[in-house]
Amino acid sequence: MVQIDRALRSNIKLRHLQLLVALDEFRHLGRTAEFLSVSQPAVSKVLTEVEKMLGLTLFTRSTRGTEPTPAGESLVRFARSVLAQYEQTRDEIAAVQSGASGRIRVGSMGAALPVLLAQSVGVLKQRHPHAAVLVEEGDLTHLLPKLRLRELDLIVGRLEPGYAAPDLLTEALYEEPMVVVVRRGHKLARKDRPGWADLAAMPCVLPPPWASLRVKIEQAFFRYGLHPPQDVIETSSYLAQATFVDQRGAAGFMAESAALAMQQEGRLQVLKMEVPVELPPVGIITLRERAPSIGTDQLLACLRQAAAARPSPRRAPPARAPK
Repeated sequence: MVQIDRALRSNIKLRHLQLLVALDEFRHLGRTAEFLSVSQPAVSKVLTEVEKMLGLTLFTRSTRGTEPTPAGESLVRFARSVLAQYEQTRDEIAAVQSGASGRIRVGSMGAALPVLLAQSVGVLKQRHPHAAVLVEEGDLTHLLPKLRLRELDLIVGRLEPGYAAPDLLTEALYEEPMVVVVRRGHKLARKDRPGWADLAAMPCVLPPPWASLRVKIEQAFFRYGLHPPQDVIETSSYLAQATFVDQRGAAGFMAESAALAMQQEGRLQVLKMEVPVELPPVGIITLRERAPSIGTDQLLACLRQAAAARPSPRRAPPARAPK
């Protein structure tokens, strides 16, 4: 333990941490060396040096590549966190010197990206033209680990209760219903009262199986005495959803604001039917123990402003099974 403590406090350098993260990404000495622009023997030498400092084996080597040991996985998590904090501090100092707002790293779920986040970033750039915003799209299973490793400053999206945790701060911004979309000119778009039976008989783009929204959509089919569609594509990406809705003539489920924005662009059409599922609010997730940077604070203010300016949402009536 004393050896590990001494190594982490005094001997480990940024170049060591960068190498560990690269090895974890590529799982191969040769590809890691190519990425870092050094020789493969140099990568092996630095890895051996770190393992000797700690008295631990961090990666197992074989003809198939390298794999982190349990100790290696722990140190890689530490390395990612330190490097993310280093980059944030560097950017904040540079921003203060230049009068800019620095780089804000945002994780965005599909419900927030096309309208709320786009409008907020637009306002931020008007006020602070030199602010840099890095946006990474995904669901909470993908984004929360990056937030905890400090690779993201905040997440914008639906505040799923199942992901609540003591280390997270959440701020609800607004409620938003879900709608069904089809490609432009689809025959269902011409029906006055399309229904769930129509959806059950056609291809559908649905959230991944582990998403709570997937369960709620499938339950809606069962309420109407229907089996969920069998011809499905699963994705949490709105871009992928819009692509498959258009190319396969499928139906998709989207947040109303995102769907209306795509309808206005002529990409999709919103069906005249309600989606009677209860949804968590759209909001912001940050780390409780981490004070926001200047740039993050500025984007948070823009997000709150954009949310407050939204029109009141339509509310779906309670679902009723047919008699």
